[in-house]
Amino acid sequence: MDIKELRQKSSDDLKAHLLELQKEQFSLRMQKATGQLAKTHDARRVRREIARVNTLLGAKQ
Repeated sequence: MDIKELRQKSSDDLKAHLLELQKEQFSLRMQKATGQLAKTHDARRVRREIARVNTLLGAKQ
């Protein structure tokens, strides 16, 4: 998701999105551990998006 779209979301929406991203990150880690992860760049994308959401949540407080 683009940073502009994230900035337009409320804090509650960002927290919900963060929870969704963390679930996705867990799923990707399990796929990597079992050798089923085909798109290795997805792990990096999710990790960076989690950092973006955390940064915006800190700025909104």
